[in-house]
Amino acid sequence: MLFDRVPPHDDDAEMAVLGGMLMSKDAIGEVSQMIDISDFYQPKHQTIYQAIITLFAASQPVDAVLIANALLKDGDLEKVGGTDYLHSLVASVPTAANATYYADIVHQRAVLRNVIAAGTKIAQMGYSAEGSQAEDIVNLAQAEVYEMSVGKVRQDYEAIGPVVQDTLEQLDKMQNGEVEKGVPTGFQVIDDVTQGLQPGQMIVVAGRPAMGKSTLGVDFARSAALHNNMATVIFSLEMSKNELAQRIIAAETDIPLVALRRADDITSDRWKVLNDFWSKLQNAPLFIDDSPNMSLMEIRAKCRRLKQTNDLKLVVIDYLQLMSSGKQVESRQQEVSEFSRALKLLAKELEVPVVALSQLNRGPEARNDKKPMLSDLRESGSIEQDADAVFLVNRPDFYDKEDRPGEADIILAKHRNGPTDTFNLLFIGEKSKFVNMPQDQQGGV
Repeated sequence: MLFDRVPPHDDDAEMAVLGGMLMSKDAIGEVSQMIDISDFYQPKHQTIYQAIITLFAASQPVDAVLIANALLKDGDLEKVGGTDYLHSLVASVPTAANATYYADIVHQRAVLRNVIAAGTKIAQMGYSAEGSQAEDIVNLAQAEVYEMSVGKVRQDYEAIGPVVQDTLEQLDKMQNGEVEKGVPTGFQVIDDVTQGLQPGQMIVVAGRPAMGKSTLGVDFARSAALHNNMATVIFSLEMSKNELAQRIIAAETDIPLVALRRADDITSDRWKVLNDFWSKLQNAPLFIDDSPNMSLMEIRAKCRRLKQTNDLKLVVIDYLQLMSSGKQVESRQQEVSEFSRALKLLAKELEVPVVALSQLNRGPEARNDKKPMLSDLRESGSIEQDADAVFLVNRPDFYDKEDRPGEADIILAKHRNGPTDTFNLLFIGEKSKFVNMPQDQQGGV
């Protein structure tokens, strides 16, 4: 007898996972990373899950009606309980935001079933083996237990020899100019020190409100997508798509922002410039998402999709403190810390740099020189700890119009893979961009 009791499973969690997937394509993206079809205990749930994944993989929309049609076509609709059962799955969950929570429960129950099955199999091998086979049985038993945990666990460790060899080969290729450096920021002085924005890194751009951190984030995105043809997504939690587009147009065409907001200022010459820019932009791989109350789950799911469809190379999030997790948390600080950790993991998983913009606390305003410091980030928990690089944006003329007007200091206050530094750029507010300092003026920090 394999099981003398009902194996561990949770029907409610299985229903909630499927209900969440039928409500949100982002939930499908997240859940499919966490569980396999075999994690479901109920055969009808396996059938429904397979139908959802099949439609989703074909880039088709997914909802209860479309899944019912797909199941009907395959002759499976009645087996799973008909259309009514599919609608009851959607009704069983108030929101798709908790789909990953339920998926975890489903996966854990499946692991427990595997434990029981492996234990039973090992016991049977022990009873039926000859004495001389004892050592073989131990090896088989170990293999059985390891097999259980595989599925979701990759062999992450590697001997130092091959790793060093890879590193030296990488260095050799860089010297010979065969390897792309990181994503270019568009600023020579910054790229010289950082070698561009590196895949797998979380880069924080921080500043007080109105200091220009959004502008710098958009500058990085423009450099990658419009000037180097690297697919980039900007999640704009503060500005609308149109506001962001106006800033990008101003920065790229040198038509002042104020003119783009007043139709009377657009002369026929400017229209020509705008139309030329638009035709040049047609196939630019820059994506903008201004969905309100963006949750971490949505951002991850959208990034994964862009990685698959467009070979995503850069993610910019404006800004960290405006993200929502969709669940109750003890403190806002703890929530922001969770985001920061998750974005670092996202950067590693997708092997792209993730640029997260962040607010600084009021520390700089209390100091005489108003200069921001790394400690001004600390209020936000682990941002400083998780970041591979932190850029602090400082414009002295923001506080005193006579203090180096038009200049900006971009302070590289943390750099995990190299030296820290301060870069002197020009800030052109009316065209919403930073630009390289002319050669003869550099070093005015």
